Amino acid sequence: MKKLMYSSAGLVLIALTLLAFNLVSGLSLSGARLDLTEQKLYTLSAGTEQILGELQEPIELSFFYSDSTAKDLPALRTYARRVEEMLKAYQRVAGDKLVLRIIDPAPFSEDEDKAAEFGLQGIPLQQGGDSLYFGLAGKNARGDTQVIPFFALDQEEFLEYELSRLVQSLAEPERPVVGVLSGLQINGGFDMQARQPTPPWMVMEEIRQLFKIESLRRDIDQIPESVSVLLLVHPKQLPEQTLYAIDQFVLRGGKLLAFVDPFSEADTQAELPGEMAVDKSSDLGPLLPAWGLRMRPDQVLGDGAYAMSVSMGQGQRPVRHAAWLSLPKNALDADDIATAALENLTLATAGLLEPLEDAKTRFVPLIQSSQYAMPFDVKRFALLHNPEELIRELQPTGERYALAARISGPAQSAYPDGIEGRKDGLKQADNINVIVVADTDLLTDRMWVQVQDFFGQRIPQPWADNAGFAINALDNLAGSDALISVRSRGRFSRPFEVVEDLQREAEARFREKEQALQTRLADTEQKLAALQRSDDPSKALELTPEQQATVQQFLAEKLKIRKELREVRYQLNADIEALGRTLKFVNIALVPLLLTLGVLALWLWRRRRQG
Repeated sequence: MKKLMYSSAGLVLIALTLLAFNLVSGLSLSGARLDLTEQKLYTLSAGTEQILGELQEPIELSFFYSDSTAKDLPALRTYARRVEEMLKAYQRVAGDKLVLRIIDPAPFSEDEDKAAEFGLQGIPLQQGGDSLYFGLAGKNARGDTQVIPFFALDQEEFLEYELSRLVQSLAEPERPVVGVLSGLQINGGFDMQARQPTPPWMVMEEIRQLFKIESLRRDIDQIPESVSVLLLVHPKQLPEQTLYAIDQFVLRGGKLLAFVDPFSEADTQAELPGEMAVDKSSDLGPLLPAWGLRMRPDQVLGDGAYAMSVSMGQGQRPVRHAAWLSLPKNALDADDIATAALENLTLATAGLLEPLEDAKTRFVPLIQSSQYAMPFDVKRFALLHNPEELIRELQPTGERYALAARISGPAQSAYPDGIEGRKDGLKQADNINVIVVADTDLLTDRMWVQVQDFFGQRIPQPWADNAGFAINALDNLAGSDALISVRSRGRFSRPFEVVEDLQREAEARFREKEQALQTRLADTEQKLAALQRSDDPSKALELTPEQQATVQQFLAEKLKIRKELREVRYQLNADIEALGRTLKFVNIALVPLLLTLGVLALWLWRRRRQG
């Protein structure tokens, strides 16, 4: 038997056996899948399977991919295979309710004309060369179409969400209705201070392009059944009947996006010359505690790391405002569809959200502060003249605070006994879907966009992603519960967390040294100013020996601290380089050495056994 295995006939027999196995498995197990990835990247979520299982009419999906044009783009080809595999998985689940066509549009062909007709983007790879198509077009039985113009590689983790959203929008082509209830003049109004009309906020113009808007009265006693998502902006002192209507809307499955605020700078309706300052806060009374969270009363967040630079007027230097925040990408939830694709958000005098200890709902922060933050009393901002004072008063707590959160899970009614005249309402719900944002100013034009008038047309030039956040949240909530459950599926770029920790520690040390330098600099300038005071104006610019000694002392101190700062920077690089050397040793030397020793040990063990 052993001789047969090592003979030519045996090798031929093994090759034929492997070939037969591949043929049989290819024919009989073509639909079998085994997903061994950590985050199940190739397994459809339960939400997607629910959407596909509920299809009533057939949907046709046309996947346009220029396979021959992309032959020199390995990363794109790998992603294209994943898109194709996922689309085939959709087809297997949906059965005859989903027709999939895979099209390689050749240049100047009818397929290319069809791709252009759908509105897909052809990307020219070089000047005068062929265009690359990598998009999806969907069509339902009524002729409605939806497209993904181009599958961006940096949005790969949201592939399933985008595909499921396209399928659901074809299954339900009507634009979702957003019910808007606001205590601010977001749809335009009249500025009492300037005594002139004001245009609608640009964020509402953006929302109106994608959704059907239905304005609601502040004393409404029931949210209409047609409303898919309820948008609350500064719900200030709402009557009990309106709060109860919101409570029942959420419990019966309605989706809610609420912008509340401890100090809304946009709330200027009652501010007239000579009048006392009015309360600028808004909340939802007993509703937030019933949903398992609260906004800290009378507190505004200050953050030294994300403080914006604001202008103090002509001829004055800008100063950092600890309560006006410019939040970078790492302050946003990278796993939530509402925030993951955003780069920057700007907030002003925002509040702090936190879950209650006995909450049954799930509290997921979408926007968070840095660790260099602390709460300020809201009264501090009524008479704030110089924002730089906040930076001096800032004493970081080391805690990261939530500025916006997604709430889901089982919840009780805030009015278990109902209200007068309405006792038969819902008492609880198995799952609610709510997003709460502790700021209203982020929606104002001044916080995210510059609007230019072009021959009577208002042209927005955004410099922050505030409107994108609001639209993403509405778009996500407007989908079914099944679509909301389809989240991002994992990232392929793993961060160097140890290196990032080293950088953060060094930056903290650097910031402490920088603050020490600024403090010493201010003290020295005060000493110099005191020494330069003279009764004789003609001698004001002369330096006395005492002044010269003080200046020399300051210069020596400044050089000393600059040297310490360089040492901190050097230590950062030294720590990272030492880590890199360790990893290189492990990968290049240690692992091969261990494998070699293992092979030698196995060889010696076998020799002894044979002996």
